[in-house]
Amino acid sequence: SLKRIAASALSDISKHSPELAQTVVDAGAIAHLANLTLNPDAKLKRQVFSALSQISKHSVELAEMVVEAEIFPNVLTCLKDSDEYVKKNCATLIREVAKHTPELAQLIVNAGGVAAVIDYVGDSAGNVRLPGIMMLGYVAAHSENLAMAVIVSKGVVQLAIALQEEQEDHIQAAAAWALGQAGRHTPEHAKAVAQANVLPTLLQCYLRAGSSEDLQIKAKKALKNILQKCVHLPALEPLLHDAPPNILKHVVAQFSKVLPHDAKARRLFVTSGGLKKVQEIKAEPGSALMEYINIINGCYPEEIVRYYSPGYSERLLERIDNHQPIMTN
Repeated sequence: SLKRIAASALSDISKHSPELAQTVVDAGAIAHLANLTLNPDAKLKRQVFSALSQISKHSVELAEMVVEAEIFPNVLTCLKDSDEYVKKNCATLIREVAKHTPELAQLIVNAGGVAAVIDYVGDSAGNVRLPGIMMLGYVAAHSENLAMAVIVSKGVVQLAIALQEEQEDHIQAAAAWALGQAGRHTPEHAKAVAQANVLPTLLQCYLRAGSSEDLQIKAKKALKNILQKCVHLPALEPLLHDAPPNILKHVVAQFSKVLPHDAKARRLFVTSGGLKKVQEIKAEPGSALMEYINIINGCYPEEIVRYYSPGYSERLLERIDNHQPIMTN
């Protein structure tokens, strides 16, 4: 239809530069496009959402003009459209608006947009899922409160599922990045992300031989972001055993912050094998890692640390061999 062709042309013009997008806006296109968002013609809606996305992506001002056309909350229903491309382009539009400022992201949250996008991420897969994953990352990146909005709406759970399920590195990389944004703000945020059991999966993505460079960088950064705020020790424990030195440093640092102030955690650290594992770490003298290990060891009596040090049982056996029994008449 002519409308489809017109919407497609507006999308193609708008994508190239802010100036061209502004020209489209000045011609009054936004109001006409906004009126077509609930049109029953799926092929037309694909182009409409594409055009609105291309306009919104360039600047805060253009995104605000699209929002002022009162597209929310109506467009959220299109995230459940039967047409894959309508859904994907609608999610892309929401992402392009949310990325600009905390205020625009908050407006989407208030309209129910985060909950709708989380459902969308749960119901889709592959590249269709991608704009939803990125939208949640952008919202979580803006502020503590917005990240908490993603967490309480069970967004971390869906991102964790996407990280595990998806086969394509670029989609896993987006999920890793989004999880890092959600977990980087406070210990409470980090705990919520860590409890979704994402730390071992992020570590796996980072260490996997076939991972793309982008996935390795994003997984490492997400791990670091979450670890530096995480004081929920049960989630950190598995990483003591599996993490390479550059990640291990951040893990051991968190134990060194918590153990001096928490007697229950100190006891648990011994019984779970954590203290023994720390004694096995080969740290460079004078390094930050060595400093963290010394702080941890300082939380325990010297004989306990010795008992869990590598080679202690062999040294005890040697002493038995070399011990001269005391003879009594």
